[in-house]
Amino acid sequence: MQSSVQLLLLVMAVIAFLGVVLEEVIHVNKAKVVLLFGALSWVVLFIAAPDVAMRGRVQEALNENITDIASLWLFLLATMTFVAYLNKKGLIENIIYRILPGRITERKLLFLTGIFCFVFSSIADNITATLVSVALVLSLNLELRKMLRFATLVVFAVNSGGVAMITGDVTTLMIFMADKVEITNLLLLSAPALLAVLLLAALLSVGLNSEVVIEKNALHELRGVDKLIGALFLLTILATILLSLFFAIPPVLTFLTGLASMFLLARFFNEDIDNDPILEYIRVIEFETLLFFLGVLLLVGMLQFIGTLQSLTSLYDIMPSLLANFLMGMLSALIDNVPLTAALLKADLQMSVAEWMGLTYAVGVGGSLLIIGSAAGIVAMSKMPGLTFITYLRSFGLLLMAFAFGFIAVYGLGLLVA
Repeated sequence: MQSSVQLLLLVMAVIAFLGVVLEEVIHVNKAKVVLLFGALSWVVLFIAAPDVAMRGRVQEALNENITDIASLWLFLLATMTFVAYLNKKGLIENIIYRILPGRITERKLLFLTGIFCFVFSSIADNITATLVSVALVLSLNLELRKMLRFATLVVFAVNSGGVAMITGDVTTLMIFMADKVEITNLLLLSAPALLAVLLLAALLSVGLNSEVVIEKNALHELRGVDKLIGALFLLTILATILLSLFFAIPPVLTFLTGLASMFLLARFFNEDIDNDPILEYIRVIEFETLLFFLGVLLLVGMLQFIGTLQSLTSLYDIMPSLLANFLMGMLSALIDNVPLTAALLKADLQMSVAEWMGLTYAVGVGGSLLIIGSAAGIVAMSKMPGLTFITYLRSFGLLLMAFAFGFIAVYGLGLLVA
């Protein structure tokens, strides 16, 4: 690929990123911008291909990219439809209100939210955990300034929760499958990751002195079918984890099976009626989120094809692995962590167990530094009014402090157990 073409593609990626950053200034929806440049970048690749062989390589790379996107789209569609139904029927709100006391301080509520997000994302995927957690925050009816603090903690805690589980984060699974760390080493990541979440909660809680009154007189009356679908949702999450672990079944297949079962269950209980058809809940989901994911992943796939991601491994030749791992974590806030991790594994880096543990944490949690750096952030931004790139960026310093603490704690723990 000619250097001029690569430069053009990099400029297009930068413009797309700026479109996300400056959304509030230019008043153009971020999904439209990234989708345009994501699709256009592959058009440029096809046009710039010098021969049939190269065009075939571009086609092969695009097919692989589209396959990854389709899996994520269908997975998101299934999880979002489940959550849309449970939200509409009040199941999530009822559970939250039954657990929480009538009055609670905002500071205590912030800590409880962080712990809940961390634990839930340890047993579920981060997208599902984000959807449920955002629903929790929105149900509290906090003022925008305070709600944004909760949202920031949700994104960081959700990404932190799955980093120690091979079923909780794809990059963790990739590093484990490459025999870089043992599963016992990974499980140890939970302690420093949770401490980092609690540190961020403490930093964000400064100035939160009021009490929150939990109104419980408006609880929805739950029917048997709603409880069954809620149980089916939890069963689908559990099945996703177990089937992925023991049979390597892609999570998208399990969740689509669960979604189809929900449709049939609703029909069996005569819930699928004309004035509230169950299939209509698919229309409720945020397709803007799906389009944004599509554009971002097209751009990342293009960057991977032209070798930009692979060139990042040269950092390990000019600086210590510890510092390079930390920078990779920060880069994962801009670049999808899956292809980034794949590039690092292909480079066959020689690092100690402690350094591999540090990298696992860095690429798993580093995406929390920017709202667009992880699936959790993108989902939260699409669901929560007022949560934008700029408003989230205001907490960057606090996020960086918590991320740095978690990274150093993980590395230190790795030295002790290695």
